[in-house]
This record gives sequence, C-alpha cells and structure tokens, in this order.
Amino acid sequence: MNKFALALVSVLFVSASYAQETVSVQLWADNWFEFYVDGEVVMTDPVSVTTERSFNAEVFEFEADFPAQVAVHIMDYKEDDTGFEYIGSRRMQMGDGGFLAEFRNEDGDIFATTSEEWLCKVIHQAPLNPGCASDLDSCQANILPEPAGWTQAAFDDSDWPNATVHSSRAVRPHGGYSNYSWQPDTDIIWGEDLEIDNTLLCRFTLEQG
Repeated sequence: MNKFALALVSVLFVSASYAQETVSVQLWADNWFEFYVDGEVVMTDPVSVTTERSFNAEVFEFEADFPAQVAVHIMDYKEDDTGFEYIGSRRMQMGDGGFLAEFRNEDGDIFATTSEEWLCKVIHQAPLNPGCASDLDSCQANILPEPAGWTQAAFDDSDWPNATVHSSRAVRPHGGYSNYSWQPDTDIIWGEDLEIDNTLLCRFTLEQG
C-alpha cells in the first residue's frame, strides 16, 4: 500500500472514531436524578430532591461517541437519614423509588432501555429496621460514599450488582410518567428493596444506536 493510500485509511479511521450521533433520552425518576455520559453531566433534574411528591419525566438529547458510558445518580425523597418522609405527620412513611429510561437514535428508533443488565450500587439504605418509626433515634442506616470516578467509562464496576426489575404494579409510576408513552419492554429498575434502598448509582454502556 502506497503512502497516499495509508494516509487516506488513517483519515477515514480517525473520522469514524470521532463520528458522533445524537441520542434522545426519555426517562422517569422517583424522585430525582443526575445523568452523565462519559463522566460529563448532561442533565440534572430541574426539580429539587427536597421537593415532596416530585415524580419527574424528562426528555433531552446528547451527542455520543460509541460505546458511550451512561451513569445516573438517582435518589428517592427522604426527609433525613432515617429514610422516612413526612416525619411528624400522619403521613409519615418509608418512600419508594423507581427509574426507567428509553434511548432513541437519530432515526427515532429505540435501541436501549433500562433492564436488569444495568448495574446499580445502592449507597443509602434506611431504615434497616423499619420498626423504628416509633423511635427515630434508633433507626439504622447503611450509608456509603460515592466511589471516585464512578461516572467514567474506565471505572471498574465488575463487583456492582445488576439492577432489580420491579413491576409497574409495585412501583405505581405516576406524576410525569403519564405525560409520555412507554414501550412495554422498558423495565422499571431499582435496588432489591423499593423502600429501604434510597440512593442508587447506576451504570450502562450504550452501544451503537
């Protein structure tokens, strides 16, 4: 192969390597999320995590080089580290979470959704002893720091568990959820326990759309 041909192959390879595609995301979270792609924040839930009864659905776009590493920080509303909400009122209870997302390519076709293939690490669990409602000072919690670099593609998530799929009957998605249509095979994911698991870090690698 002559030098001109080698140079042309090199240019084509570089162009292909840096070709980007627009990805459209539709997601719903109970009740707050922050969405990253390859370590960069793409979307932060515009409604504060401290807002009661906030169940937000959002649609947005990002440019991606494939494979692209998606990472999502998800939190259910809790009033404090006991894990309860509406403390001091008749409504005091353990909240429950839920998350689902659909990814469309530039042709509008869905090429990825939330499923048990996602990896989700729970970093806030409370109360570990739900009977502590009558004595909040006795409530126990498991609280972990965010691992350094967890939103990056190079992060080692080999010991992270798969997400748990929950039925819509168990999660009862509402709020912004009803503003959009969802594919039947898009799973609602969370940790194993919808109520005790309050904060999750989830990762998924998007392949070519």
